[in-house]
Amino acid sequence: MDVLTDNLTLYGKGFLGTVELTVYASLLALVLGFVMASFRVAPVRALRALGTAWVTVLRNTPLTLLFFAVVLGLPRFGLVLPFQLFAVLALGCYTSAFICEVLRSGINTVPKGQGEAARSLGMTFGQTLSGVVLPQAFRSVIPPIGSTLIALAKNSAIAGAFSVTELLGTYKSLNEMGYSIIWTFVWIAVGYLIITLSISALFHFMEKHWGVAR
Repeated sequence: MDVLTDNLTLYGKGFLGTVELTVYASLLALVLGFVMASFRVAPVRALRALGTAWVTVLRNTPLTLLFFAVVLGLPRFGLVLPFQLFAVLALGCYTSAFICEVLRSGINTVPKGQGEAARSLGMTFGQTLSGVVLPQAFRSVIPPIGSTLIALAKNSAIAGAFSVTELLGTYKSLNEMGYSIIWTFVWIAVGYLIITLSISALFHFMEKHWGVAR
């Protein structure tokens, strides 16, 4: 317990840093994932191509490489941001590709007759997607979205290697101070467990109230 009690402030900063990264990157991933899923099923070929390219590139790019591309590449184009914001961009964009595919699979579960009926009433593609298809699709994809965001929370550990304050990075300072590396990682693991269980509980609640009955 001494490792935790003597360094509660350090652990607290790392824990809050990971929570902030997870929340902001999750919001970005959900927004981009929704946009790209819309592109993937759009009647416009150029939009479908853009959505497909986004998913194909990001799903097949290692996250660490994407971090390097964002942190080292964007400043070359004059975009200089805090490292935490770079981390949010990398995590959010990477995860959005997986969110996109989850949403697209949910959209494919909605009977085609639903969309056809909406269009026969004069609704546009955007109205049909947002008002008819996505509300039904979302109910079936709550669990996989939760799993994807849990993976995002764990992937945030990579940000520590890029000067971002997060939970895993606390081990460096504690190791330099001579604390037991085993107990250092035990309390780091507990922190991640709290975060992932919280996300799991949230999506379990959502699935219980809005998910498809199975």
